[in-house]
Amino acid sequence: MAAYVCAIAARTSLGVAGVEAMSRFDMPAATLALFSSVQVGVYGVAQIPVGLALDRWGPRRMLGGGALLVALAQVAMALSQDVPSALAARVLLGVGDATAFVSVLRLIPSWFNPFRIPLLTQLTSILGLLGQVVSAVPFMGVLHRFGWGTAFGVMAGLGFAAALVVLAFVRDVPPSPATSADEGDAPLPVPSPAPQPPTASLPREGLGTTLREVLGSPSAWLGFFTHWSGAGPAMTFTLLWGVPFMTLGMGMSKSGAAGVLVVFTVANIALGPLFGHLTARRPRWRVPGVVICALLAGLAWAVVLAPRVPPAPWTAVVLAVVLSATGVSSSIGFDFVREDTARHRLGTAIGTTNMGGFTATLLTVQGIGWALDHVSSGRDYVWADFRVAMALQGVTWLAGLVGVVLCARAVSRRHAGSPG
Repeated sequence: MAAYVCAIAARTSLGVAGVEAMSRFDMPAATLALFSSVQVGVYGVAQIPVGLALDRWGPRRMLGGGALLVALAQVAMALSQDVPSALAARVLLGVGDATAFVSVLRLIPSWFNPFRIPLLTQLTSILGLLGQVVSAVPFMGVLHRFGWGTAFGVMAGLGFAAALVVLAFVRDVPPSPATSADEGDAPLPVPSPAPQPPTASLPREGLGTTLREVLGSPSAWLGFFTHWSGAGPAMTFTLLWGVPFMTLGMGMSKSGAAGVLVVFTVANIALGPLFGHLTARRPRWRVPGVVICALLAGLAWAVVLAPRVPPAPWTAVVLAVVLSATGVSSSIGFDFVREDTARHRLGTAIGTTNMGGFTATLLTVQGIGWALDHVSSGRDYVWADFRVAMALQGVTWLAGLVGVVLCARAVSRRHAGSPG
């Protein structure tokens, strides 16, 4: 979790420093959007390779190596003086970040009772968002007080520390009682049912077979579009455009915008355990819950963008709470693939699911940046520009909602046709 928190903090740091980045590199909004699009695109493309590597090498190596790459990317960002070098740093960050979440999710089935896995999946998502607090409060404070290089240098130090912690303490599976006794330690309790076998004992198959089975599964695509419809709107807001939207569009102060991001994180922490508990006990509520959260997100954006003048700051708070619910609902996608995927393909299936939200974010972030530059015609961005640009989210929002409904029907037909 320490490594995942550091990855989230690094991922969202540019969104907090978006205005400073436009000034430092003398670039328009479309170029700023390109920064996040490159990072998110690399993250998304890396998901299936990372999943395949997880199935073969285990989460400890992937998580530790990824944390090291995140740290090196922050060093590069601290030293960058032009757009190409900064873009290269974001590419490196995207690769490192791609290992964090899926590696933690790959660990959970080996260590915990299956009934607790939905709750632990939600806890992983929401506790990881403490990284958003790190970027929104201490990182922003260091950035404004000591400058760009120092702020990103401190983030790099956290990444190096996380890599050391992972390599020193994380294990892919619990030690057996016999092994622990031989080492002079008390045996670790084994949950019931027993943990899954080590990666090395799982069946081996070719990469093509793994990809074909995963990509041919409607459950994998249901997970993909669940993540798309839930994480896409939340990450578009927190990863890049939330702070510019609130400060340049709504006229809020930087501290007020940072406070809204903290509210987003707190709401995630409050809603995550509730969603995890309900989805574990009421599996039939999962698809309706995803659809309801997506509809609420669309309604919230419609209400915020409807006025011709900037709305009151409290509407941003309400929007953040609603988007936090969609972000939490995205983790339900991992329940779909976990329960309908052979374990030796689980890393690949998790990676495929995790691509959904990042694909939606990439498309939306870049579209918003293009629209801002197009409608502003070179002048400073104002509320009218943001109204048009942020409304483009409706396209990816609708695509995700339709994808969830169609894939859920395909999963139902598949299960209805299965014997027993």
